[in-house]
Amino acid sequence: MVRELELKLLPAEAADAAFVEQRAIQKSRLNAREVQDVKVLRRSIDARGSRPFVRLKVAVYAGEHYEPEPALLDGFHAVDAGQRVVIVGTGPAGYFAALELIELGLRPILVDRGKDVRTRRRDLRAIQQFGEVNPHSNYCFGEGGAGTYSDGKLYTRSHKRGDIEKAMRLLVEHGADPDILIDAHPHIGSNKLPKIVANIRETILHYGGEIHFDSPVTDFLIEDGRLRGVVVNEREEYRGEAVILATGHSARDIYYLLHRRGILIEPKPFALGVRIEHPQSLIDRIQYNQSPRDEHLPASSYRLACQVDGRGVFSFCMCPGGLVVPAATAPGEIVVNGMSMSRRDSAFANSGTVVAVELEDLAPFQHHGIFAALEFQRSVEQSMFAAGDGSQKAPALRLTDFVEGRLSQSLPDSSYIPGLYPAPLYELLPPAIYARLREGVREFGRKMKGYFTEQANVIGTESRTSAPVRIPRNRETYMHEGLPGLFPAGEGAGYAGGIISAAMDGQNVARAVGRYVGR
Repeated sequence: MVRELELKLLPAEAADAAFVEQRAIQKSRLNAREVQDVKVLRRSIDARGSRPFVRLKVAVYAGEHYEPEPALLDGFHAVDAGQRVVIVGTGPAGYFAALELIELGLRPILVDRGKDVRTRRRDLRAIQQFGEVNPHSNYCFGEGGAGTYSDGKLYTRSHKRGDIEKAMRLLVEHGADPDILIDAHPHIGSNKLPKIVANIRETILHYGGEIHFDSPVTDFLIEDGRLRGVVVNEREEYRGEAVILATGHSARDIYYLLHRRGILIEPKPFALGVRIEHPQSLIDRIQYNQSPRDEHLPASSYRLACQVDGRGVFSFCMCPGGLVVPAATAPGEIVVNGMSMSRRDSAFANSGTVVAVELEDLAPFQHHGIFAALEFQRSVEQSMFAAGDGSQKAPALRLTDFVEGRLSQSLPDSSYIPGLYPAPLYELLPPAIYARLREGVREFGRKMKGYFTEQANVIGTESRTSAPVRIPRNRETYMHEGLPGLFPAGEGAGYAGGIISAAMDGQNVARAVGRYVGR
């Protein structure tokens, strides 16, 4: 017999496995001598009242043991002789597509403009400490994609898009903490993700796949009206039965290449704004009603949204106990993002705070045609850079000064290693974006007492929330509407937003490729 029940516990109680087991057996009203196992199925923090609690969904097994499911990797077999499928990009969409192809007996051939996850660290150090941006290896480009070194949050609302449990189990089988299978808002951490990514690489290679780094795509091999492969570094060719294009949201050169080759793409709404950084202790005091935070509670987070003049203003990629990092993908840009280590023990909390940008908002950029949104995004990033000293120091204001439209005389401490300097963000941001952000954070301050404070930094610019271009594909076949053999996938194609949604999209596309090649 298996009986499922819910427990509401204090944080210290929930952290005590023996206490949880005892309380679960008591509440189940089963004979304690017959209970074989107690398994936690789900864990979440409930901070709605005057004190936070932990809610657990628990299964109590009486007269039988809990039997874990067989490992997914047990079903993998060598694909050295399988049909070849080229995958462009080794982010979550590309890597999870490769794993799915191996399950189907197909041989993935992956190419990536960037470096392997270990070597990539040198370029991250160069941008952090010396302001040097490698356009092929940075926080967005390289093995593991943008998520590897920018937090590793696994929460997604895309439950209808694919098999979330399968994606999470594959992460666990490659080294992730099994707690991600039960936490309501699972998170791995930028210090642990690189090893997991490297383990996925080893799985792909072990079963017969190929992975080629330092291999930017410079052309497509289109023959008889079908995509047959790609050219990298202007000379090497990789061919297959199909091509999965999973390049991420910042591969602007790929969009221009698609356009030059007459392959249909289209502009897409996105969001743009700033990153706002508070002391984590302040957010804990607001959310948990306690200071200091209970040692058994994680760093607290928030999610805020409102409407201003017909556009959504919302928090994005909130990083409790996190760091703000430079995420430019080319010299002459200032782009910031957020990340957290697994312990989320930084003294700061940060979140992107952005405004929805619709196509009708881009009138001054309409002469760029389908690249109007992309060029709008680029122009803001470049204006932020031009305001500075040529380094990766980021323009910033105190939150109160940002709203009042005045220059800060000094700035609070920040986690951003390249450094901040006071700058008139109210002039550097497009007027409509600034006006909506100003009213939005005022509203956030009303919703979350204490959020609106001079202790917070507003840092420019948060602009890579999603791709400003979509590569259209058929809803059922996942193949490009106009080019057989091309399967757009993940964030860069405009069909995902985060590690897990991109991973699931990669899996879906791989299955579609399997149907396309008869597997």
